[in-house]
Amino acid sequence: MDEASVVAVILSAVGEFNEGVVADQRIPETAEAMLFGRGGKLDSLGLVNLILVVEEHIEKSYGVRLTLADERAVSQERSPFRSVHRLAEYICVLLGESSHD
Repeated sequence: MDEASVVAVILSAVGEFNEGVVADQRIPETAEAMLFGRGGKLDSLGLVNLILVVEEHIEKSYGVRLTLADERAVSQERSPFRSVHRLAEYICVLLGESSHD
């Protein structure tokens, strides 16, 4: 999996997520978009909802079921939920690991 294709899948999920929220809570559909934390549009509940949509899109696109919000993710020194780009990096790692199973 290359990161650009994972970013495209995440942005597709962001587009779907944006359809269900009011305009000022919408996430910019770019790889640089901040998601959670300082400068991010999401609160904890919004993050959970987005992650669920991303997991669905990953499964549909790659045929792999991933759990993105787990202890490993939250214990990272650099949160994978900070931005679209960081989330894509994290998903690439997980997809790489799942291909070795």
